[in-house]
Amino acid sequence: MFNRILIANRGEIALRIIRACREMGIKTVAVYSDVDEKSLHVQLADEAICIGPAAAQDSYLKISNIISAAEVADVDAIHPGYGFLAENSHFAQICESCNIAFIGPSADSIQRMGDKSVARETMKKYGIPTIPGSDTVLKTQEEALKIAKAVGYPVLIKAAAGGGGKGMRIAHNDVSLAQAFIMASSEAERAFGNGTVYVEKYLDDARHVEIQIMADHHDNVVWLGERDCSIQRRHQKLLEETPCPVLTSDQRRKMGKLALRAAEAIQYRNAGTIEFLLDRNGRFYFMEMNTRIQVEHPVTEMATDLDLVKEQIRVASGERLSFTQKDVNPTGHVIEWRINAEDPLKHFSPSPGKVEWVHFPGGPGIRVDSHIYPNYEILPFYDSLIAKVIVRGPTRAEAINRMYGALGELMIEGPKTTIPVGMALMNDALFRRGQYNTAFLDNFLKDSAELVAALRR
Repeated sequence: MFNRILIANRGEIALRIIRACREMGIKTVAVYSDVDEKSLHVQLADEAICIGPAAAQDSYLKISNIISAAEVADVDAIHPGYGFLAENSHFAQICESCNIAFIGPSADSIQRMGDKSVARETMKKYGIPTIPGSDTVLKTQEEALKIAKAVGYPVLIKAAAGGGGKGMRIAHNDVSLAQAFIMASSEAERAFGNGTVYVEKYLDDARHVEIQIMADHHDNVVWLGERDCSIQRRHQKLLEETPCPVLTSDQRRKMGKLALRAAEAIQYRNAGTIEFLLDRNGRFYFMEMNTRIQVEHPVTEMATDLDLVKEQIRVASGERLSFTQKDVNPTGHVIEWRINAEDPLKHFSPSPGKVEWVHFPGGPGIRVDSHIYPNYEILPFYDSLIAKVIVRGPTRAEAINRMYGALGELMIEGPKTTIPVGMALMNDALFRRGQYNTAFLDNFLKDSAELVAALRR
């Protein structure tokens, strides 16, 4: 087992990893930019090292600085969390060459699944259904137009190296396709340094359902249930829940088996998520694989009573999974709502600034993952996620009621947040009946009179 782990991240995920390491008796080393010195992960780690100025590309994304910090701190391993370098195959390779364990999958797995077009091609090879679209990346608008005509509009232009909803545009005709191609490619180049894109058929009444998997180096691969992530704003998730309200036991079992096949096809190790789109007719298609721990991993943890971060660390150190497939028995209903420092009345623009006061909710079945505290300064340089509220109830209706109460009890003075949006959603009749898809939230934000009233209070 490792003695010292460097956490190449910040915010709530850095705290999550620190807590897991503390319980395992492992020392932690935090890294931080010069504006992050007062962050909670810096205060709670056993050691902290400054790795550069505020801009992410000069600190949290600068591999040379992180490796230097790891060597100075004499760590055994690096946990990348999510975001930043978590899905950077080059970073994983450098860790390996420096004899530092990378707590995640192999560089080869990251590379193969990181390029979404390669991932599609790989899954098709192993008999896993994929959404109709281009088999390779597209170099010109003419190529995109040819594929769009073949599969039929609407189509989705997607960044090959994308993630987090960036580099994605919907096209409904030839004219909008040309614009979408340019915009998606440009955004992908800025976000990922790779402007290549591909085309998929856009399923306009689909649900986004993902399967959490965990695999070790001893040929043990397990799936841990699903998460419905369809409540999204501009392709970025805000709510996740398990079980999916519309998935049948047979569909769940088939999806789980396909996820295992996908993981085994690329000899995957550590935590990962196979993402599917479920159409209105109950058919599902491979969309992509996230080769890291995800923001919404607490949903699975609360449903299964398993600690995925500890399991990541054990697997990376060479140990076997601490559980088998028959030990995975999700119970109850779990919902997670993301709290972002954003102003819903101003098109969800970032709302940085000082947290004047904060009160977190409590009670049975409520978990809050957050790195903020009174007088903490939310910085404009990084992601706007400041907290996650996760609730568990014996039924979906009780979980929704519990989430409504928890969000009502959560008080954050200073920045504008997504708390009122979550509360309004919990009261929406269609959501409560489980009748939603990936386009639901954008329509809800336009039409909900209750939400508008709540935001203006």
